[in-house]
Amino acid sequence: MKNVFQTLRQTFALLVLATLSLGALAGTPVTREDGVTVINLDEYNGYFSAHETVAGLKAGEYEFVITNKSDKLVGFQIQDLATKSNLDMFPLEPGEKRVSRVSIGKEGVRFRCPINPTPWYDLDVIK
Repeated sequence: MKNVFQTLRQTFALLVLATLSLGALAGTPVTREDGVTVINLDEYNGYFSAHETVAGLKAGEYEFVITNKSDKLVGFQIQDLATKSNLDMFPLEPGEKRVSRVSIGKEGVRFRCPINPTPWYDLDVIK
């Protein structure tokens, strides 16, 4: 029984290490010479996955590059976090990629899929 607990503890430790390593692999957003920062998002059935870290974003011009990785129609909606006003919204066919260029203020933004309802992703750490 002692060996089973030791194996479980080692497996858990490896899983934690792997999870932390994957988080460390998220890239830093690239800001082009024109001052626009690019964030790449893959949209699946019910969630988004970011290629770059979205923590610590600053106010400015952004391009969100959204790719539909699901097998059905999805959408992208981005709003000002303080006013809840839409900054952009559009559908995406399977495999389609679209760019949403928005100005983000110090209040931050939130985004979601309005077609295949997902929870809001709040980016409220704008500094």
